[in-house]
Amino acid sequence: MGLCHGKEVQKPQKPPKQEDPTTQNDADPPLQKPETPKPHNFPYYSPSPLPNSTPFKNSPANSSSTPRRFFKRPFPPPSPAKHIKALLLRRHGSVKPNQASIPEGEEASELGLDKSFGFSKQFYSKYELGGEVGQGHFGYTCSARGKKGELKGQEVAVKVIPKQKMTTAIAVEDVRREVRILSTLTGHKHLVQFYDAYEDEDNVYIVMELCKGGELLDKILARGGKYSEEDAKTVMVQILSVVSFCHLQGVVHRDLKPENFLYSSENEKSPLKAIDFGLSDFVKPDERLNDIVGSAYYVAPEVLHRSYGTEADMWSIGVIAYILLCGSRPFWSRTESGIFRAVLKADPSFEEAPWPSLSSEAKDFVKRLLNKDYRKRMTASQALSHPWIRDNQEIKIPLDIIVYKLVKAYICSTSLRKAALGALSKTMTASQLYYLQEQFKLLGPNKNGYITLQNFKTALSKNSTEAMKDSRVLDFVNMVSSLPYRKIDFEEFAAAAISVHQMEALDSWEQHAHRAYELFEKDGNRPIMIEELASELGLGPSVPVHVVLQDWVRLSDGKLSFLGFIRLLHGVSSRSALKV
Repeated sequence: MGLCHGKEVQKPQKPPKQEDPTTQNDADPPLQKPETPKPHNFPYYSPSPLPNSTPFKNSPANSSSTPRRFFKRPFPPPSPAKHIKALLLRRHGSVKPNQASIPEGEEASELGLDKSFGFSKQFYSKYELGGEVGQGHFGYTCSARGKKGELKGQEVAVKVIPKQKMTTAIAVEDVRREVRILSTLTGHKHLVQFYDAYEDEDNVYIVMELCKGGELLDKILARGGKYSEEDAKTVMVQILSVVSFCHLQGVVHRDLKPENFLYSSENEKSPLKAIDFGLSDFVKPDERLNDIVGSAYYVAPEVLHRSYGTEADMWSIGVIAYILLCGSRPFWSRTESGIFRAVLKADPSFEEAPWPSLSSEAKDFVKRLLNKDYRKRMTASQALSHPWIRDNQEIKIPLDIIVYKLVKAYICSTSLRKAALGALSKTMTASQLYYLQEQFKLLGPNKNGYITLQNFKTALSKNSTEAMKDSRVLDFVNMVSSLPYRKIDFEEFAAAAISVHQMEALDSWEQHAHRAYELFEKDGNRPIMIEELASELGLGPSVPVHVVLQDWVRLSDGKLSFLGFIRLLHGVSSRSALKV
């Protein structure tokens, strides 16, 4: 089944001395499904017990070495993260995540924990529990059959989570949140259907759709680890569809990997279903999460740096896309610490076979997801708009919350920056404008082609679920819609919703930048005093503006230089201005 993965972690013995992963030359294991008992890839869950300002002693970010990369090796089967202790899997629930103490030994006391969830206690009167179909670290999954009610006679999957394993307050809250997310998001065709949740004195029972088609990982291994571009597109469209839906609701999955996508049935055209929201969380568009969670091969660099949002899911999707197209992982090592070093410091290869034979669009798609700078990474909606897959007949471009963030920043910008963004937007090609045109349509312009900020609130309300209340996305949107601003046509919307960081990720960025500066010189550039520029940027009186901003303005005519123009596009604040 695969709804939960991995067997319970036993108290580890003293680990044997391991070789440096950078010197290991032995061949990878052949591409095959591991024999039972299946070694699952445990989620790496180790929240920081230190303040953000304190260096994390064992962080892979502190390592100075980069492991050797092996790109011709076959896609090895998943392996457990052996050094992760069972008691390091959950944060202490009484304080903030970045201030939590990690309970060890007898410190993980269950005293005082309220393990009552308020779920129905009639599970066994409604369902007949069948055999086990999957095991996970926090529980196991069984098949079951409805005995009465709407699901009478129907086979379902039941995730059973023993309450004795909920040894911390955060573990209890994680179960509560998983049920909340599943119940509020259920209904999407590529998300496992949630039916109900039950409990008794010993367990929590989460009743869901039974997917009989097996894991996406099984399909990858059966194909020898390689998909055609067309087949890979089919998988990507389904994954991006459900992830874009989750992100719009303010839900980040945090553990996207082939094992967490199941086929509904054994039919070849069976839809993929996203499962296992046990590590998922709510996140507001302008907030960052800081606990390390996920699976090593798929974890994003910013997760290891403890500051991330929904962009981390897009990195994981990029890893999946890389695997589908070439049959190997972009970052590989024999040890988990080696994987982390590779994720932080190494670049995936696009030179080895079969990459030279794949389309340039496919390579660009993967590269724009596996960008270590999360600000330059595509969103799920943007990925669905990418030339590689947007011609798929099943694609419907969804509303993208990043548009709200960018428009808010634009409205709060100075007139000089708005002129600079307007010049940059005029350099975009028809293909690049496609995504913005789709987003503008979703906002419902009037017959004259204008929208107001109220349109942003109305458009989101048409797509909202109860999850938005928990993620507080609606609070953010209400703040945007309440800003005083006039009507916006598509030309200004393109300037407002353009992401300079994402434009910088394009191979054609230099041409865009110089062409935009030419337009800005013609229409928007004007003589400007350094003191005026300092005021525009919000620099305080204590800042030596003539030193900091001297290369922003041309001495010959007092207009913005090319360097000043580029920095202005980014909306440089006083803090970042002092760094340049």
